[in-house]
Amino acid sequence: MKGGIMEKLSELWLAYRHWILISGGALLVIIMFFFTSMSHNNVTPTKMSDVNSSSVSNSPDTQSTKRFIYVDVKGAVIHPGVIRLSRDARIEEALKIVKPTSDADLKQVNLAKQLTDQQVLYIPKIGEQANTSDLGTPGSANSSETGSKININTAGKNQLCEITGIGDKKADLIIQYRQEHGQFKSVDDLKDISGFGDKTVEKIKPQLSV
Repeated sequence: MKGGIMEKLSELWLAYRHWILISGGALLVIIMFFFTSMSHNNVTPTKMSDVNSSSVSNSPDTQSTKRFIYVDVKGAVIHPGVIRLSRDARIEEALKIVKPTSDADLKQVNLAKQLTDQQVLYIPKIGEQANTSDLGTPGSANSSETGSKININTAGKNQLCEITGIGDKKADLIIQYRQEHGQFKSVDDLKDISGFGDKTVEKIKPQLSV
């Protein structure tokens, strides 16, 4: 019985060995291709991760600060503070966001002036003479050049900062005092502001007027 089976298998081998060898070779190629593809797929996610990381770092969102400027708006506006604008924005566009108060003196403001990043924009009230550099209007000689005193009731922040001994913080405090208490009656009223002691006021008094 076994001899008969072996004989049949031998006959089949002799008859079909050519096709068996071809089929076996094709199967081997398919197996090798399958494992090569699997190996390639395992590497692909890492490469895609690198590509995604690169595209994120160069995406428009991460470079958005290049398209915008930030301006600090103070004075006679309903919503004072730092606002974001397009890089070519004008003062008129800033005022649409912060909304001028009813007593804002826009006649002093050059609405067509282009703003710059980190600029301080001060909007004066009617009757207040703000510094021209805060308004975007054509500038004039400052007090240090002309030798004139600075009026602490009308000076803008930049003009106040020209006073020897007055920096950004103290200039803001002077403007805040004016907004909350009205105009100074005398230079000595500066002593009512925290940080302005007798010695400080006496030192800067020759540069000031009311």
